[in-house]
Amino acid sequence: MAGQSRKWMILVATIWIQAFTGTNFDFSAYSSTMKSVLGISQVQLNYLAVASDMGKVLGWSSGMALMYFPLSVVLFMAAFMGFIGYGLQWLVIRQIITLPYFLVFLLCLLAGCSICWFNTVCFVLCIKNFPSSQPLAISLTVSFNGVSAALYTLAANAINSSSTSLYLILNAVIPLFTSFVALVPILRQPSLDPLPPEGVRRDSLIFLLLNILAVLTGIYLLLFGSSTSDSLAARLLFGGAIFLLIFPLCIPGIVYARAWFHHTINSSFRLDGSGFILVDVDDLELHKELITREASSQGNRVIDPLLSRNGTANGISRSNKSGQSEGCCETMIGKDQLAMLGEEHSARVLVRRMDFWLYYVAYFCGGTIGLVYSNNLGQIAQSLGHGSGVSTLLTLYSSFSFFGRLLSAAPDYIRAKFYFARTGWLTIALLPTPIAFFLLAASGRAAALHAGTALIGLSSGFIFAAAVSITSELFGPNSVSVNHNILITNIPVGSLVYGVLAAIVYDSNANSSLNDFTSDSVVCMGRSCYFLTFVWWGCISVLGLVSSLILFLRTRHAYDHFEHHRTTQLY
Repeated sequence: MAGQSRKWMILVATIWIQAFTGTNFDFSAYSSTMKSVLGISQVQLNYLAVASDMGKVLGWSSGMALMYFPLSVVLFMAAFMGFIGYGLQWLVIRQIITLPYFLVFLLCLLAGCSICWFNTVCFVLCIKNFPSSQPLAISLTVSFNGVSAALYTLAANAINSSSTSLYLILNAVIPLFTSFVALVPILRQPSLDPLPPEGVRRDSLIFLLLNILAVLTGIYLLLFGSSTSDSLAARLLFGGAIFLLIFPLCIPGIVYARAWFHHTINSSFRLDGSGFILVDVDDLELHKELITREASSQGNRVIDPLLSRNGTANGISRSNKSGQSEGCCETMIGKDQLAMLGEEHSARVLVRRMDFWLYYVAYFCGGTIGLVYSNNLGQIAQSLGHGSGVSTLLTLYSSFSFFGRLLSAAPDYIRAKFYFARTGWLTIALLPTPIAFFLLAASGRAAALHAGTALIGLSSGFIFAAAVSITSELFGPNSVSVNHNILITNIPVGSLVYGVLAAIVYDSNANSSLNDFTSDSVVCMGRSCYFLTFVWWGCISVLGLVSSLILFLRTRHAYDHFEHHRTTQLY
C-alpha cells in the first residue's frame, strides 16, 4: 500500500514539473520587448522562436543522458540548462549585459532543449510507475504543460504586472525550484507489483477525480489567469492556483480511505463499465495474436501487419471487390493499409509508410501552425491595437490548450459507450484551426481575436497530447520514443517556414509605413500586417485537415478490427 501511495506522489510531482516547464508558451509576452532591446527585425525575432522549437530536434540527447545518469541528475541538468538559457536572456533584456544576436540565438536553443529534457523525465516517470495505465498518466500530466503560460502570467502579475522581462527570470528560476520540490518523491520511487482487478478499478477512480480537478484548475486559470488587479489580489489568485496544484496529493488518500467502506457503497460507485479500457501494450499484443490466428485459419498467403491491395509489398493481401474498378481516391485510401494496431515499425520502415507522411502533414499543418501562432501573439495583438491585452490572449490560448489536452483522453473514457477511431478524433480536432484563421482574416475586432485564439489553442492542445498515443497505436508501442521524435521534427521546420512567412508579410507592410518605430526595430500597425498570413495559414490548415481525413479512412479498418476482437474477448 505504501508503494501504491508513493506512485501517486510521483504523478503529482510530474504534474508540477509539466505545469511550470512549458516556458516556450510565454514567448509572446516578452517578444516585443526583446525585439526592441536587440533592435532586430520581425524575421530575426522569428529565428529566436525557431531556436526554442529546435530544442525538440535535440530531444534524443535526453534519452542518451538517461543511459549514463540517474533520472534525478537528468532532471537537474534540464533545470540548469533552462536557468542559464533564460537567465542570461533576462540579463540581456534588462540591458545589464550585451550579447551578440548569435549568442542570444544559442541561449534560446539551450532553453528549448531543457523543455524536451523535462518532458523525457516526465514520460519515464509515468511509464515506470503506471505500467497498466500509461495513456491516462501521460495525457493527464502532459495536459498541465498547456497551463504554464497562464501560471506565469499570474506569477508576473503578482510581482509586477508592468514588467514583461519578468517572464524570463521566472522561466529561469521556477523550473529549478520545482525540480528541488519534486526531488524527494522521485528519489523514493516504489517497487510496484502487478495490480489486482480491484486495484485497477481504484486507480481508474483516482484518474477520474484527478481529471475533474484538472478541469476545475483550467477554469480557474481561464477566469483569473490574466487578472491585472492590484498586487495583493494577484498574489491571492496565484496562491489559489498553487493550492489547486497541491490538492491532488489528497485525492489518492481519499480514495484509499474509501476502500475501507467499499462493502457498504459498492453498488453506488461501480466502474466495471465506465469506459476505462485503453489501447495498451497487452491489448495490442492480444490483437496481433488474434489476427495471426484468423489469417492462419483462413489460409492467407502472407502473414504481415500491413494490408496491400496488390499483395506485393509487406501486407496481408486483400482482393478488390469483384466488378469494381479502382479510382484515384480508392487507390490512395486502400493501398498498403494497416491491418492491425501496434505493429512495430523501425525508422527505415516508418519513413516508407504513406500513413506516416499523412500523419506528419496533418501535424505539420495543424498543431505546429497553432504553436507558431502563439509565438506571434504579441505582434498580432500589437498590430491590431490590442497590445495591452497580450497577457489576456496568452492566458486564453494557454487555458484552451490545456482543455484540448484534457479532451484528448476523452475517447478512452467514453469508449465503452461510444467508440471512434483515434485518427477520426484527430480529424475532428483539426477542424477548428482553419475556421479560426479565416475568422481572424475576416475581422480585426477583439472578439474575433479572442475567439480565434481560443479555437487554435483548443485544437493544437488536443493534437499535442494525442500524438503520443496515435504514434504508439499506428507504429508500435515499443518504437514510440524513436518514431515520435521523428514525427516532431516537423515542429522546428514548421516554426521556421510559417514564422518566416509571417515575418516577411509583417516587415513588408511595416516598411510601407515609415512612421511607426520602436527603438531600432520597425513596428507594423493595422490589419494588413497579418491578413495575408492568416489567409495562408488557413489554407495550409485545410491541407492538414484533408490529410488527417485520408489517414482516418485508411486506418479505420485497423481500429474497427481491433475493437471487434477486443469486445469479442471481453464479452
